[in-house]
Amino acid sequence: MPSDFLLIIGDREPLAWILTDGMMAFPAHRNRDAAQVSQGDRLFLYTTRGCFHSPGRDRGRVIGEATVTSAVSSLKEPVQFGEHSYSLGCSLDITGLAPRDKGPEMIGVVNDLHLFPNANPKSWGVRLRRVLAPIDKHDAGVLHKQLSRVMRPVEQSRPGYLERTRFATPVRS
Repeated sequence: MPSDFLLIIGDREPLAWILTDGMMAFPAHRNRDAAQVSQGDRLFLYTTRGCFHSPGRDRGRVIGEATVTSAVSSLKEPVQFGEHSYSLGCSLDITGLAPRDKGPEMIGVVNDLHLFPNANPKSWGVRLRRVLAPIDKHDAGVLHKQLSRVMRPVEQSRPGYLERTRFATPVRS
């Protein structure tokens, strides 16, 4: 049975790559995280407050859904974002995307999610300091319900995420 995950995206450059190439990449040292992901799993795309380099203005939001369409494997050519290299990857089918600044804010659903038991308003974000956070069916239902109110076809919403990004594709090593 497919699993559900929150995919935590902390920078606009990798987000642009995910949205344009339909891929997800993991650094080699995150091979345990990568090993959790299987073809058919659903990912909820979550952008952190700092993703667009303006944490005072932006909010942590769930912005879209994707289905994993291939097994995680070694990339022929690692993807490089800044000083970080990502050598493992898988293909995604991004099934929907909220318009920029319209996805549900995580702070608004924290108390409804099992991922954050007894959520402390000042420390729940600590649980999101990783690449993937496995979520149960209840949490997936809550996120899907919130997101489905604003989610649109990818082609309609993607430009809003790319317009503030210097590079639409990463520098490959």
